[in-house]
Amino acid sequence: MRATFANVSTLSAAGRGPEDAVRFRAVFTAARSADRAEFLADCGKFEAEPAKEIRTRKFTLAELEEEEERSMERLRRRHRDLTARDVFGGPEAAEAGERLEQSAAACEDYAERVLAVLHQAPER
Repeated sequence: MRATFANVSTLSAAGRGPEDAVRFRAVFTAARSADRAEFLADCGKFEAEPAKEIRTRKFTLAELEEEEERSMERLRRRHRDLTARDVFGGPEAAEAGERLEQSAAACEDYAERVLAVLHQAPER
């Protein structure tokens, strides 16, 4: 699904002095850092879920589809949105990208385990 925006505005702003630009950048970067910290925490929560399912040996397609794949898509979308808003390239940008990859790897590992269990030959 792709979102389209019919009404988009672009603004230019200038401060009264050079210190205003520095302050604006610092405030904007701090806000993006807070967003990224929340994203990193969400990645941790996401990664805990497939780990729990592996520990309890709950390898079902329903769990994979409802929890892991949908949640993973939400993380990807959120990361895209954060990246688009982070015009100054905050210090947590690289860490967030790496953490998204770790979350995707956790999801993929769980998916492989689910498929392996589902495709096992019935025991005789």
